[in-house]
Amino acid sequence: MKTLFNILIAILFMNVAFTQAQTSQQKTIEVSSSLGTLKQINAGLLNVGYTEAGPSNGTPVILLHGWPYDIHSYNEVVPILVSKGYHVFTPYLRGFGTTTFLSKDTFRNGQQAALASDIIAFMDALKIDKAVIGGFDWGARTAVAVSALWPERVKGLVSVSGYIVVNLEANLKPLSPTAELGWWYQYYFATERGKQGYAQNTYDFNRLIWKIASPLWNFDKATYDQTAQSFDNPDHVAIVIHNYRWRQSLEAGETKYDNLEKRLASRPEIKVPSITIGSDFDGAFADGKAYASKFTGKYEHRILKGIGHNVPQEDPKAFAQAIIDVSK
Repeated sequence: MKTLFNILIAILFMNVAFTQAQTSQQKTIEVSSSLGTLKQINAGLLNVGYTEAGPSNGTPVILLHGWPYDIHSYNEVVPILVSKGYHVFTPYLRGFGTTTFLSKDTFRNGQQAALASDIIAFMDALKIDKAVIGGFDWGARTAVAVSALWPERVKGLVSVSGYIVVNLEANLKPLSPTAELGWWYQYYFATERGKQGYAQNTYDFNRLIWKIASPLWNFDKATYDQTAQSFDNPDHVAIVIHNYRWRQSLEAGETKYDNLEKRLASRPEIKVPSITIGSDFDGAFADGKAYASKFTGKYEHRILKGIGHNVPQEDPKAFAQAIIDVSK
């Protein structure tokens, strides 16, 4: 009995040491003052790093970033929303910035249901009953998933590129050569060489993705570096690699999310008030016609020309206006 007690104490100290080690790394992150105050909160499986700005009695807004981006995509969006009285939260997704796992033993899972569950846990931890949720890339997918699975928690949705829920079965089907070319990095990540290459060249790799996804956006080094610091997260590579391998059914997710994934695979309708945004990045799908029928509540689609994938940073006024309009 004494031996068992000693083992339990040892495990406790190991987890405390693990958390302290990750917390020490979090202190190196510098966040733009325009986003508000950087805070940490335990939520579900994570200790979530997030910024908070605006009046506490304002309508809650949660802004979600994508890959390879971070909360600084909303540098200019947040001040606009705060000036209109919104209470804005901008969390780092798992694997980014100061968001870390509470346990070293938790599977580093990047599947869509896991990320969506993170946001519900985040809302629960902050006692946010309902919020306007907006995002792009992984953030848009997460926002759509939350809206589909927990519509009672969503006041309004803004999604760049529209209805981008992953369908594993559909992802197994080949596309045209031109479309397949756009997936090059996903195929790269499917290999061990790709995993090692991303780990060794994260900074340059993600800068290349920025340029490809937003060819007309002339961002400077300081802008990129502000976000690149969030890639130093100890779980970043594991989460990114698993996300893309899971999408191609090369790695499994966790069984505890099976029911949520089954519901998402059925391509549920989005009944909450929604605004979708198409940009040059979306190519032929920029008009939104391919997914308009999935939004059965109050709905509007907007097209931004000359804008790439990082809509909140490339056209912050348009993104902020979509948040304001959908909240009404």
